[in-house]
Amino acid sequence: MNHWDTRFQTENYVYGTKPNVFLADVQKELRLSGNALAIAEGEGRNAVFLAEQGMNVTAWDYAESGLKKAKKLAATRGVNLHTELVDLNEANWQANQWDAIVCIFGHFPTDLRKKTLLGVKEAVKPGGYYVTEVYSYKQIPYNSGGPRDETLLYQPEEFLQTFADWRVIHFFMGEVERQEGDLHNGLSHVIQFVGQKPR
Repeated sequence: MNHWDTRFQTENYVYGTKPNVFLADVQKELRLSGNALAIAEGEGRNAVFLAEQGMNVTAWDYAESGLKKAKKLAATRGVNLHTELVDLNEANWQANQWDAIVCIFGHFPTDLRKKTLLGVKEAVKPGGYYVTEVYSYKQIPYNSGGPRDETLLYQPEEFLQTFADWRVIHFFMGEVERQEGDLHNGLSHVIQFVGQKPR
């Protein structure tokens, strides 16, 4: 059993059941539709939100306890959610498969981050979107959530270089206030990115 499996084995949803504020704002603006993939999705709050917007959503995580809670949340909200137990180290990224890929506070070691971003780039359909909000490398002193290891945090160039040939719809690095369950609370230092794959 991994660290996340243990963390999610509680009755309550440790990051809450409401979607990430940034994702909700992007959805309001872009009206994402079609097939969505939510990676490192944990207990499902963002995947369920997208399903409520009419998307066909698949959630990937490598904590079975998180995916069970995601299914439960989807059932209480009356939406369908497809879940897959996926270790991103072994993820099968099929080309041009998804209308949108979403990653909210998914943090991984440097090599896996690079591999995952390249996988995302491959797997989004032409005209599709990648939407992410993650903690930046400046987050640790804020003490409001996220990894305590700087190597698990993001640098802005990881997005700007990887997706240099995409249309950058939104890029932001700086402070935001977040209240998400028990574990994300207070002033935080994040990177937000929305990119659209060229048609």
